[in-house]
Amino acid sequence: MSWPEPPGPLPSPAPRPPFLARASYRRRRLAEAARLAPLAGAALWSVPLLWPRGETATSSALLYVFGVWALLILLSALLARALRRPPPEA
Repeated sequence: MSWPEPPGPLPSPAPRPPFLARASYRRRRLAEAARLAPLAGAALWSVPLLWPRGETATSSALLYVFGVWALLILLSALLARALRRPPPEA
């Protein structure tokens, strides 16, 4: 009876991800946040649809919708201002 052959060389470890500079990493995350802001706004605007009918005043729903709208405007302005800055030189 012979023993099975030993396995070949061990596979090399997975390659390490490339190092990303902190500034470029932040800039990419800001760009991703800017892309996700409309989706977040749509999700927040759909919340009043889940409220029970008749128990919530229309004025409360309108205040919520316009509050979310104002928050999205502020968020968009802040993201645009941060993304407008020139990228740092490496």
